[in-house]
Amino acid sequence: MFRALALGLLIPASPALAALSGFYDSGAKITAILASEAVGDALRQAPIGAISNIGTTKDGKDIWQVRVQDCDLEVWVVPHLPDGPGMTTYSIEVPGVCE
Repeated sequence: MFRALALGLLIPASPALAALSGFYDSGAKITAILASEAVGDALRQAPIGAISNIGTTKDGKDIWQVRVQDCDLEVWVVPHLPDGPGMTTYSIEVPGVCE
């Protein structure tokens, strides 16, 4: 009985149950890209035509491409896992510029 109760208390706190669906996780990443001042500056505030996930770096950062009329800018989305249960947050790195 005690073992079943202990297991019942642990399951709701598991990180897997706190994970977002892929749809909402992608939305969080796109929101981080759009909110990034570095991305806006690199694009020279040009209107965005498309945002696409194009891969992953060797160290686990998502590679996204932000397309504007004259440029395809590569940005890296860096995940920051919470210490306990909670939502993963993201920061943005811009390894290049639009020429």
